[in-house]
Amino acid sequence: MKQIGYIADCLEALGNPTRLAIYHLLVRAGEDGLPVRKIRETLDIPGSTLSHHLRHLDTANLVVRLKKGTTHSFTANYATMDSVVAFLTEECCVDAGLHSND
Repeated sequence: MKQIGYIADCLEALGNPTRLAIYHLLVRAGEDGLPVRKIRETLDIPGSTLSHHLRHLDTANLVVRLKKGTTHSFTANYATMDSVVAFLTEECCVDAGLHSND
């Protein structure tokens, strides 16, 4: 059941349209991630709003914070993404037909 709580936290974090847009940008950016400035400019949101949403994604372990010199960047945590997708798909249809006579 612990895994279900973890997955629920991830899905809750991604349930906000702004956080989902941020995460989508980071997934598309690949392993190098994106500087906070680029995320803010691309989504045209205030820095404080971006910080709030990045904190939620970080708390759910969906992103990894990177620091290169004075530049703060984020990248998607692909291991977490893979865990969420696997949870949703790995048992696809295993109970198919079990309740057909109900």
